[in-house]
Amino acid sequence: MSKKNNQDKLLIFALGGVGEIGKNMYVVQYANDIVVVDAGLKFPEEDMLGIDIVIPDITYLTENRDKVRGILITHGHEDHIGGLPYVLKHLNVPVYGTKLTLGLIEGKLKEAGLLGETKRILINSESELQLGSIKASFFKTNHSIPDSVGVCLDTPEGTVVHTGDFKFDHTPVNNQYADLQRIADIGKRGVLALLSDSTNAERPGFTPSESMIGPELEDIFRKSPQRVVVATFASNVHRIQQVINAAMATRRKIAVVGRSMVNVVTIASELGYLDIPEGMIIEPEEVNKMAADRVVVLSTGSQGEPMSALTRMARNTHRKIDILPGDTVIIAATPIPGNERYVGRTVDELMRLGANVIYGPGSISGVHVSGHGSQEELKLMINLIRPKFFIPIHGEFRMLRSHALLGESVGIEKENIFLVDNGDTVEFQGGNARKGNKVPAGNVLIDGLGVGDVGNIVLRDRKLLSQDGILVVVVTLSKQDGAILSGPDIISRGFVYVRESEGLLEEANRIVTSTLHKLMNDNVNEWASLKTNVKDALGRFLYEQTRRRPMILPIIMEV
Repeated sequence: MSKKNNQDKLLIFALGGVGEIGKNMYVVQYANDIVVVDAGLKFPEEDMLGIDIVIPDITYLTENRDKVRGILITHGHEDHIGGLPYVLKHLNVPVYGTKLTLGLIEGKLKEAGLLGETKRILINSESELQLGSIKASFFKTNHSIPDSVGVCLDTPEGTVVHTGDFKFDHTPVNNQYADLQRIADIGKRGVLALLSDSTNAERPGFTPSESMIGPELEDIFRKSPQRVVVATFASNVHRIQQVINAAMATRRKIAVVGRSMVNVVTIASELGYLDIPEGMIIEPEEVNKMAADRVVVLSTGSQGEPMSALTRMARNTHRKIDILPGDTVIIAATPIPGNERYVGRTVDELMRLGANVIYGPGSISGVHVSGHGSQEELKLMINLIRPKFFIPIHGEFRMLRSHALLGESVGIEKENIFLVDNGDTVEFQGGNARKGNKVPAGNVLIDGLGVGDVGNIVLRDRKLLSQDGILVVVVTLSKQDGAILSGPDIISRGFVYVRESEGLLEEANRIVTSTLHKLMNDNVNEWASLKTNVKDALGRFLYEQTRRRPMILPIIMEV
């Protein structure tokens, strides 16, 4: 480990993942060494019209690219690995992950054409890495995907622990137990700062074990007279294994539908994380040829996503599988905040087709448990680590706040707990901590192939267009004397129905003409003034008449 310099500080900050759910990315920097933990994405909010996904702003990392020693990935969920293909295009640094995590990352990098040039390094809970002056080691955690780890970073200023996403499941489906002994040992050595998962900080008690779900699924499979469709997160490998086990016990075959589900099942079974008996999986085309009580369909779409397999089945637009009256559909996931409406719509559509749907709060204990620890587990983590300073991460502000209160309740000093936003730095020096300067942080929006080319101004325009529509005014003027040679022609889209608003548009036409004549008489002929005046006059008139403010685009040509 390099010598400690009195000038050097330890900096910790989030570029994504605090004050929000998703796009997790945390940075630990000591002197000239930067270690990044996770590189996730999040899905767009409702007002992000047309946006596909959102990733963190990595300006700080690209400006300091020669200091970045690597990206450590805690587990293979989208909100932790989904940003990698975009980040690695601008920041070619080694990526460290466990076997399944790297398997899922490699699938993404292959699609992005980055597989050859990205250095991928396999780690496990026993690995130790020297990343400049920072030494990294790992510990096993339980989560809703196998091979999840927490990260321990030893810096010259002290030890920083990042839990990753975790719960304490004492009867895990895959017998991968959390490393309680090692977590306690890290705590015993002394920990400067703990960054811990806040997702369920508002939920009292303990999160139930994933192994509760197996018997429940088996029971539903047994009682269902026809086909069973199970929708869950593609990355929830434990849940998929339980669907396989229940199908095996009830002598049903499984068809896998949905691109991400097929991907994960393929990768996880190749790497040995899924135990699928020979002949168990059938092609979706075979579903209709088999006896209805001998089939399970494993599908994406537990969040009601418009293009997912389950939603297409609910709308009768899936090419290979129809929902028939009497089929049972299990939605084995809780809606992510904001998706409740989509899930509700899908449930309605399935019920209209005559399906028996098992979902939501009434059945939640039976077919879904969270992958995140509730309050008692979060307290246990803090008590095992006993950090001097505590930074709640991974959650919306109310979750971070609840987690901070839990920290206080188990004896962490209030002034040693930092509630941060993306970009807020916490500086550590000589055993003291304080809030430091802000670094650039925010959302980079991805729309199609464009990365970051849609910003607030484009979104604002899209919002305006979606609310009041657009009016294009086309006029041709004479170069010699400025007389109007043709037009004004007014084209309306999404503002009023032209055939029923002829009077309004004729009056608008007159206003444009008189405005232009007035300007010509006053010898105003620069285009910017002409356009602004036309826009203002027309905008005022249309607002008086309709109480709407469409986007007005004047197009003036000279011949």
